[in-house]
Amino acid sequence: MWWKEGIVYQIYPRSFNDSNGDGVGDIRGIIEKLDYIKSLGVDMIWLCPVYSSPNDDNGYDISDYYNIMEEFGTMEDFDEMLAGMHKRGLKLIMDLVVNHSSDEHAWFKESRKSKDNPYRDWYYWRKGENDHPPNNWMSFFSGSTWEYDETTDEYYLHLFTKKQPDLNWENPKVRQACYDAMKFWFDKGIDGFRMDVISLISKDLSFPDANIDDFQEMIGSYSNGPRVHEFLQEMNREVLSKYDIMTVGEGPGITQKEALDYVGASRKELNMVFSLEHMFLNDGPDGKYDYRPMDFLRFKALFDEWNTALGEEGWGSIFLSNHDFPRVVSRYGNDNEQFRKISAKMLAMLLLTHRGTVYIYQGCEIGMTNVAFQSMDDYRDVEVLNAWKDWQAKGMTEAEFLPRVHTQGRDNVRTPIHWNDSPNAGFTTGKPWIRVNPNYPKINVEEAEADQNSVLHFYRKAIQYRKASKLWTYGTYVQYLKEDQNIFAYQRVYEGQTFLVVLNHSDNTQVVQVSDIARSDQSLTFSFGNYDEAAKFDAETIQLRGWEGAIFEIK
Repeated sequence: MWWKEGIVYQIYPRSFNDSNGDGVGDIRGIIEKLDYIKSLGVDMIWLCPVYSSPNDDNGYDISDYYNIMEEFGTMEDFDEMLAGMHKRGLKLIMDLVVNHSSDEHAWFKESRKSKDNPYRDWYYWRKGENDHPPNNWMSFFSGSTWEYDETTDEYYLHLFTKKQPDLNWENPKVRQACYDAMKFWFDKGIDGFRMDVISLISKDLSFPDANIDDFQEMIGSYSNGPRVHEFLQEMNREVLSKYDIMTVGEGPGITQKEALDYVGASRKELNMVFSLEHMFLNDGPDGKYDYRPMDFLRFKALFDEWNTALGEEGWGSIFLSNHDFPRVVSRYGNDNEQFRKISAKMLAMLLLTHRGTVYIYQGCEIGMTNVAFQSMDDYRDVEVLNAWKDWQAKGMTEAEFLPRVHTQGRDNVRTPIHWNDSPNAGFTTGKPWIRVNPNYPKINVEEAEADQNSVLHFYRKAIQYRKASKLWTYGTYVQYLKEDQNIFAYQRVYEGQTFLVVLNHSDNTQVVQVSDIARSDQSLTFSFGNYDEAAKFDAETIQLRGWEGAIFEIK
């Protein structure tokens, strides 16, 4: 199956490459870099939204599902980009954002005009009580999920910003309108959809109060609503089953227990979902800016648990970063000068040796890091700016809040790609929409191309290593050393072949006992690693240097 064996490269277009000097990445900028993307060895491109949008949430607030955002270009540019991708054997996965629209969409403009407008029930409108919202739900982006609209003296629901009103999927006209938009893009020739917060499209219409003191528990109040599977099965019947395409759902609140309900082959819903549990391991009860150190044992356990939960009936998504989470090497590795490259390479090995479809976010392939802007004025993300207001109200100073943004903020992954060491990292000839990470003179594509030991060259090698054997795609997965605080170890087995992956998630040398990860009648042969020299091992031990990854064939 092509979507199981392929590797996805995610593009955040606003920050990828600016072709016209207006400071904003665009579609023609992507066209300019298609050969570079192809050179990585990937097979699919997930393109974040390029539809018409007022950009309250950088394109995830869509005002017209049938047109291209002017900053990004024209539909002719899009058609040229799609043709260029297909010419190079690359498939295009677009973002589908149908839990909500923009408040500037024609549907919502009509909906808010009056209670008897034909579009009124395309969104959720409710009366408040005693000048309070209909319930206590809190938005993903801070504040109430309900916004009062004085035109009709009612509140509308928005799980995200107030400019992203939730579409009422109970209304069959809404569902049909969404399906029609999907068909439009499939008929153009796109190859699939990544479905934004698709687990939220069905609501409990009684709108019960939630436990707002625990953010993760509160998300459960929004997710996996009573009709979500009915809606997705209808979507599959009406649209998805009619095309040779791939679907992956973003699933806040989807637990291992619910996973197969979404992706089980017999369910006829989605091909896969993003399991987000490992991405929330730093979040405290008050959400992502209530930072907690990551529990490494839990991190490892989640890979094992999700693999078991999906079994042979389902399929997984393997990723460590995207447009909503910090840079891979800063979060899961060590981004200092000594270990940045080697830990970025080790994390590439982690990604590319697990079972499931692999997703690589732009810039990870050169080891880009988080950014530590010293003023909140330099941040652009609506999520972090709203959170800053909330924490200010609790008495927190900017100096106290900034370190939380430096570790957790979404703008960490939204600073422009570093193409070279020229001004603004070669991203634009104008003023970039968000500042470039100051470390671009040392970390950029041009420098990486010239350095045979770069993270970039290693990604290419590791991708080819994965593609050389179907074992990495389809092989069974067994984890070892589950209680080890530094080592991530697992075996992959397929058609008589067995490989062992051992990854050191620390700065210090670690010694692994072979008897803990292989039988006494088995021998190890070194196969692949992230250091210039092979890992040191004998019949009894494996010695791994700081952030070293090693793969062995077992016979």
